[in-house]
Amino acid sequence: MKEAKFYSFKANNLKGQEISMDAYKGKTILIVNTASKCGLTPQFEGLEELYKKYKEKDFVILGFPCNQFANQEPGDEQSISEGCLLNYGVTFPMFSKIDVNGDNTHEIYKYLKKELGGFFGGKIKWNFTKFLIDSNGKPVKRFSPVTKPEKIDKYLAKKMNF
Repeated sequence: MKEAKFYSFKANNLKGQEISMDAYKGKTILIVNTASKCGLTPQFEGLEELYKKYKEKDFVILGFPCNQFANQEPGDEQSISEGCLLNYGVTFPMFSKIDVNGDNTHEIYKYLKKELGGFFGGKIKWNFTKFLIDSNGKPVKRFSPVTKPEKIDKYLAKKMNF
């Protein structure tokens, strides 16, 4: 079987270290574009619960801060890290701030939008759009920004046999 394209991508974590998505091979992955000053920011709490519930089943959430929606992620990597940890106890991997739309779209998001276009075609509508990637590296589902982690939990239990 051909290696999934997703595993060829890299991104910097909040400490500036380059991480290959290859590190998550064999895991079910939920990718989320996050923002710390958004009305949906409390989803961090539910996402963390989801991560804790399923991380032993090879599930991981990858957070990608983005400041493209109403300037709701204005901080630098340190303030993002502190905010996620202090306010929501986030322990899942968080990455450096990226663009999810426009000329400087990160390659991971170019790929995800191509694979799972969604209602808005190739655009990300808002913070907390979520992409589910199966354990073979294949994007399988896109969730809207308002889809709460509890609903994703039901999907994981039903469709991913968690």
